[in-house]
Amino acid sequence: MTAPIDLKATFIPNEGEFFRVKLALEIAIDEVVNEPGCIRYELTEATEEKLVLTEQWASEEELEKHSKGTAVQDLNESLSALLAEPVKVERI
Repeated sequence: MTAPIDLKATFIPNEGEFFRVKLALEIAIDEVVNEPGCIRYELTEATEEKLVLTEQWASEEELEKHSKGTAVQDLNESLSALLAEPVKVERI
């Protein structure tokens, strides 16, 4: 059995776009928490300057499926004009 994969995704909203970014993330969270292999997918920090999403996945395979899934594609599309810089995803 493999250890879970822990990730942290940081989102930097454009000035004045915090609430729209937060809403887009909340919509994605509602979808992703039901994906196979999702152990944790939640906002752990939300300020006007940045939002941090903490994720935990049961396996690389399930993380890979999530990365290519509809929820991520929809989220990226929703955020395309709302972020000051690309999303930073780190393994923790």
